[in-house]
Amino acid sequence: MFLRVAQFPQSTPEETRAMVDLQLEKLSPIPVTQAVWSLHVLPETSGAMQTVILVIVSRNVVEEFLGKLEGEGFLADRLELPLLDQLQATQVREDGAWIFPDASGRNTALVGWWYGGVLRSVDLLTFPATENRASILKDQLMQMAWAGELDGWLTSPPRWHLVADDGAAELWRQPLQESLDQSIEVIAPLATPELAARTARRAAESDPNTTLLPPEFATRYQQQFVDRLWMRGLGAVLGFYVVCVLIYFVAIGFLNFKTGGVEQRVAGLGASYTNVLQLNAQFKVLKERQELKYAALDCWQAVAETMPAGITLDSLNFSGGKKLSLNGTAPADQVSAVLDFSDSLRKFVVRGQPLFDVRQVDPPRTQVVPGGGVRWSYELELKRSGE
Repeated sequence: MFLRVAQFPQSTPEETRAMVDLQLEKLSPIPVTQAVWSLHVLPETSGAMQTVILVIVSRNVVEEFLGKLEGEGFLADRLELPLLDQLQATQVREDGAWIFPDASGRNTALVGWWYGGVLRSVDLLTFPATENRASILKDQLMQMAWAGELDGWLTSPPRWHLVADDGAAELWRQPLQESLDQSIEVIAPLATPELAARTARRAAESDPNTTLLPPEFATRYQQQFVDRLWMRGLGAVLGFYVVCVLIYFVAIGFLNFKTGGVEQRVAGLGASYTNVLQLNAQFKVLKERQELKYAALDCWQAVAETMPAGITLDSLNFSGGKKLSLNGTAPADQVSAVLDFSDSLRKFVVRGQPLFDVRQVDPPRTQVVPGGGVRWSYELELKRSGE
């Protein structure tokens, strides 16, 4: 990771990004085609200029880091350097250098150089694990100071400040004092929750296009997220379908069980049901025989009791168990008597019930015969008890 500090005119975020893009070839220590970069604009201003911290990382390093995260099942949305928020939150009241040890436990630190109230340079300091760590730290810090003298902003010996908690201060202060041969002021850093909140706030407010995450990774992660939502939705639908199918088969099995029980009961009642049908048929036959036993006599009684004396009955025919046919003659002046006879016969009652179907209203058929007489015929249907 390479850090660069540059001054640009005050402008919008889009214009600032465009200006940085134009100067990237000059600011980047590695080829631009092999690097990814992001920028962080400090809120402090110096007149019409703004201070921009440029973070440059080799693409191979970023891809390797993202590969490790993917192996752990984590898809990054952004890649950030939290020490920048720690650097921005520090109150700077004098010229000098501020050292920010990495809170993650790695032996690195961020060194910020303020001169004239403006951040001039940001460098990474490595804490060696060897015995001559003081001399190695001194060489690194002196190289940073010489670079500042060459650039012209280091105009006086710096005052040194260590922004660290008690544990990190105990680890860094003694080697730094030995290498610099002067006192170092220790400043308490931001608490981890507050630092995380500042980083999250900055990530939410910053330009989404200005990030160390390569665009193709962001696109692929978004597509994987959408695909995962689709697959979960389809999985939920499939699971619901499987549950419905299981419920259906359980219901079918239960209904089949009940059906089998009913079929067994029906099979057990089959013989009794057949006997009941036979008895019912025999009862109907016996009942019909009982009704027909005296039907002809009842018809003869009805004719005998209702026929007037002036007409003659030639034939009485009882057929089909329900149809009565009468034929006879009468004088020409007894046609009304024939009609009265048919009406009385149709309304004849036996044992409290009409003998014939009272709904039949057809009159007798009459025909004049030679000699002045009238031939008549009449048909009636018996009213059965079943009806």
